[in-house]
Amino acid sequence: MAQPPQPELRLDSDAGAVFVLESKGKWWHAGFHLTTAIVGPTILTLPYAFRGLGWILGFFCLTVMGCVTFYSYYLMSLVLEHCEKAGRRHIRFRELAADVLGSGWMFYFVIFIQTAINTGVGIGAILLAGECLQIMYSNLSPSGSLKLYEFIAMVTVVMIALSQIPTFHSLRHLNFASLVPSLGYTFLVVGACIHAGLSKNAPHKDYSLESSSSSRVFSAFTSISIIVRLYMIQATLAPPATGKMFKGLLMCYSVILVTFYSASVSGFWAFGNKSNSNILKSLMPDDGPSLAPTIVIGLAVIFVLLQLLAIGLVYSQVAYEIMEKQSADVNQGMFSKRNLIPRLILRTLYVILCGFMAAMLPFFGDINGVIGAIGFIPLDFVLPMLLYNMTYKPKTSSLIYWINLFIMVVFIGAGIMGAFSSIRKLVVDANKFKLFSSDVVD
Repeated sequence: MAQPPQPELRLDSDAGAVFVLESKGKWWHAGFHLTTAIVGPTILTLPYAFRGLGWILGFFCLTVMGCVTFYSYYLMSLVLEHCEKAGRRHIRFRELAADVLGSGWMFYFVIFIQTAINTGVGIGAILLAGECLQIMYSNLSPSGSLKLYEFIAMVTVVMIALSQIPTFHSLRHLNFASLVPSLGYTFLVVGACIHAGLSKNAPHKDYSLESSSSSRVFSAFTSISIIVRLYMIQATLAPPATGKMFKGLLMCYSVILVTFYSASVSGFWAFGNKSNSNILKSLMPDDGPSLAPTIVIGLAVIFVLLQLLAIGLVYSQVAYEIMEKQSADVNQGMFSKRNLIPRLILRTLYVILCGFMAAMLPFFGDINGVIGAIGFIPLDFVLPMLLYNMTYKPKTSSLIYWINLFIMVVFIGAGIMGAFSSIRKLVVDANKFKLFSSDVVD
């Protein structure tokens, strides 16, 4: 099996790669990256996901997927450590996949999934940031003339400027800072939902599912895809990978326990099956008074925007690396520090494309479902188990072999059904909007 080339420690190489290869990365750096990648403003969609599952199944899916992704991360760290002991140090998921799976079609399948995920997250982050700005603008200036696509354009300009941060590891301080807003807007939104649910203007609480059995099934798999979207396999680590990954995971999942469950319970309790794909819109409905103090929502929006910028940067860095690596293969040295113009142009065009897609097709809930089914399920719930089984080759009579096989089969099926139901909902919702609409479709 051909081995992927190992990164060289050159002055003009990726500073993040050098940092990790020289074993400077600490477990809390991994914790920052993991937390920023997983605990994001997409938790605002959790009440919306629960409305397609109900209380019991919603909690069950959220808990099971959290446990399985924790297990997946741990298996990945074991595979990384196995490769390290054999003298093959990998710092990126696609390099590890090339080592274990070979450089054939499976390797390019992993690259395709990663690119699709990061592009989808980039589009979703810009769309959600634009929508949050629009929500506050509409509340402060109900008769204002600015449209959603104009706020998306504002966010896109900011993302273009921030996209020039050179490497993934350069974001570690930003990732640390993003922990504060993630906790900040979670507690603010939770408090606002409790306030809304207890207020005299509280909406009627209805937790029933759709009447049609087929609609309930499709809604359930779409909701599962949205919950899957919340979890994401991220960066590799400096040796020893297993210990650092485990500590980083404990840090990350402690934040997940607090944020995911509190947002789910409070939002679904307050709004039931009327929950919006962005719970902030439920708190500030188009018709009727605001259900939470403006200053509380305003602070939550600021925190959401700050973390959306961090998340957009974390995910887009992977896409930048893939694009710039392919371009550098064609023109050696093109993306070195001495030649920043091609990098600036390529990253700018990528962000503009994401912003254009967000403005043209504002389907926030549907986009989350499609990304979760097509991208996150293979990467989080199938590939880690496959990589472990191929690396360690456990006996077919062993428990871990059958656990891994069971997880892969179940989630492949869930991914197929989730992709079908999410795309079906996307097609159905296409009748509800016009291009560059000022309203985000659930």
